[in-house]
Amino acid sequence: MPSMGGGGQMPSGGGQMPSGGSTSGKGNASSGTGGAAGGKDFSGGGMMGGGFGSMIIGGAGSDTSDRLNQERIVLTEEDMDDILTFVPGLTEATISLSTKSNVEGGDLEEATSYTIGGVKHNYASMSNLTLQIGDFITESDEEAKNKVCIIGATVAKEIFGSVVDAYDSTIYIDSRPYVVNGVLSEVGSVSSGISPDTAIFIPYSTGVKYLTGTDVSPTITVIAEDVSTVSTLKENIQTVLEETYSNAQFTITDAGSKMEAASSSNETLTILLIAMAVIVFTVGGIGIMNVLFVSVKERTNEIGILKAIGASKKDILLEFLLEATAISIIGGILGVLVSFGITPIVSHFNVRADLSIAGSMLAVGFALVTGTVFGFYPAWKASRLIPIEALNQD
Repeated sequence: MPSMGGGGQMPSGGGQMPSGGSTSGKGNASSGTGGAAGGKDFSGGGMMGGGFGSMIIGGAGSDTSDRLNQERIVLTEEDMDDILTFVPGLTEATISLSTKSNVEGGDLEEATSYTIGGVKHNYASMSNLTLQIGDFITESDEEAKNKVCIIGATVAKEIFGSVVDAYDSTIYIDSRPYVVNGVLSEVGSVSSGISPDTAIFIPYSTGVKYLTGTDVSPTITVIAEDVSTVSTLKENIQTVLEETYSNAQFTITDAGSKMEAASSSNETLTILLIAMAVIVFTVGGIGIMNVLFVSVKERTNEIGILKAIGASKKDILLEFLLEATAISIIGGILGVLVSFGITPIVSHFNVRADLSIAGSMLAVGFALVTGTVFGFYPAWKASRLIPIEALNQD
C-alpha cells in the first residue's frame, strides 16, 4: 500500500473482500488523497484485503497554473458519500487513515511507536477481520469520538503478554488513554502493507481530532458488485471526483492486477517447491535404496542362515524394511535439528523463517515415507533369496 500522509501505511486486511452480489464476485476500489504542491503526488492508501477488480485511486494537482500547484487536495467523508451515491454498482464504502504514534501502557517499559489506523465501523467486515475477544468500533464510537481502540494479536502480546490481559485494559496513545475494546484474530503475513497483527485501530473521527488534525491523507475504499465492471467504475469514480475537484487529476490503479501477479507468483513458487520435493524424494530414496542393496549383499550368508532356521519371506522383508525406515527417520530427525540450528543464523540476513511442530512432524513423516517406498524393493529382493544359494554366497 502506498505511503500515507500521516506517516505510516494503512494496514492490509486479513483476506479477500467478501464475494456476492453476482456470479463474478465483488471487486474492491480505493480512492486516495489528491493534490500536492509543486505537482507532487499524494497517493491514496492500498487495498484492505480486496479481491480481483480492486483499484487504487491517487490524485495529483494539475500543473496548468502556479496557483493550482500550491493546492493540496484531501479526500473527505463527503467524497466517500458522493462516490457511493453517484457511482452505480458499488455496495459499500469506507474511509481510513494511518499514522505512527507513541504508545505506552501494559508491560511496556518505554514509549513504543506503533501504526495507528483510524477506521470506520465497517472496516472489519470489508477487510474480513475477526476478533478473538471484544467488539469492533461502533458508529456511536465514531459519532462521539470515543477514545477506544482495537489492537492486533501481536500488539496484545507485546504490550500485555496475552489477549485476555489486553481486553478492557488501557493504553496511552500520544499520552491520551484509550480503552482496549477488542483484540483481532491473528492474520499472519500479508502480501502488501502492514499486517493488522501489528496495528492499533481507533475511530476515524478520533484519529482526526487527536492525532492527525488537518494534516491527514485518508484512503477511500469501495466494493464493487461485479469485477467485470471495474473499468467502468474507474471512469465513473474519476468523473465524480472531478465534479468536486475540477482542476485536479486522479490516477486510478487497478489493484486487482497486483493480486493476479501475486497469485501467478504463488503458483510458480508452488510448482518450484513441488519440483524440489520430488527431487529430494528421488535423491534421498535412491540413497536409501543403495545402502540397503549393499547391506543385503554383505549379509547374504546371514539371510541364508535365517531362512535355514525357519525365517519366512515376510520376516526377512520386515527386517530390511524396518532398517530402511529407521535410516530415514534418523535422517529426518537430524534434518529437523539442523533446521532449528541454522534458523537463527538465517534470521540475521533478514530472511523470515518460521518453525513449527507441525512442520517438523511433516518433515519426519516425509522421510518415513521415502524410506518405506524406496526400501521396499531391496527388502523384497532379500526375502526372495534361495537359502542354499545364500549360504554358498562368498
